[in-house]
Amino acid sequence: MPRPIVSSLSVVIPAFNEEGYVERSVKALEETLIEVVREFEVIIVDDGSTDRTAELLEGLLATRPYLRVIRHEQNRGLGAALRSGFAVCAKDVTFYSDADLPFDFQELVRALRVLELKDADLITGFRHDRTNEGLRRTVYTFAYNWLIRVVFGVFVRDVNFSFKLIRTKMLHEIDLRSSGSFIDAEIVIKTERRGGFVLQMGIDYYKRKYGSSNLSSLRTIVGIVREMVREYPALRRLRPPAS
Repeated sequence: MPRPIVSSLSVVIPAFNEEGYVERSVKALEETLIEVVREFEVIIVDDGSTDRTAELLEGLLATRPYLRVIRHEQNRGLGAALRSGFAVCAKDVTFYSDADLPFDFQELVRALRVLELKDADLITGFRHDRTNEGLRRTVYTFAYNWLIRVVFGVFVRDVNFSFKLIRTKMLHEIDLRSSGSFIDAEIVIKTERRGGFVLQMGIDYYKRKYGSSNLSSLRTIVGIVREMVREYPALRRLRPPAS
């Protein structure tokens, strides 16, 4: 068996109506992590799903002791789902991604190696090619990345991509507040403001076949803007701790 890259890993997957992917996602993680991590837990946050997501998770729980499921009775949004999952993370490093297998989980193995090699606090992934998402989503992504750079001075190529690997100690120190999709930016901004070492890593991205993403919906965009305006004063006041 290969030498473990890290001692322990928590994986948080938010899921809203992901019956087409949730089983595949858990099994793919299991196949990847069992070879490279000594201890791991997979935390699925069912954010008020109305399809068979909860039923499928119950079946997986019966045979997988590393699996934990948190259920929201109503859909509360990406940020709220992630915060529920992050709150119970108990391992050394935490990884977050979506349930729809947006990349091969072997990319996580590479990220774990880089995290240890460079002694990084956060690795955030960016998509090599975003054009297969459609024109609207591509334009939205570029505009949002530009806005985060201008407003907060954070130079990240793909802020909202669901590939974040972070030291759990740092995660529990940064006091996340977002309930919606602004949480991705909040993770990066607060990690940098606390003096964390942030690295970016290119990832091959694959679009979903089942279900749909609402990240580029008008409701989601309005929610991001509202949270950004609300959190702006506090985020701008943050400074790295004195060395």
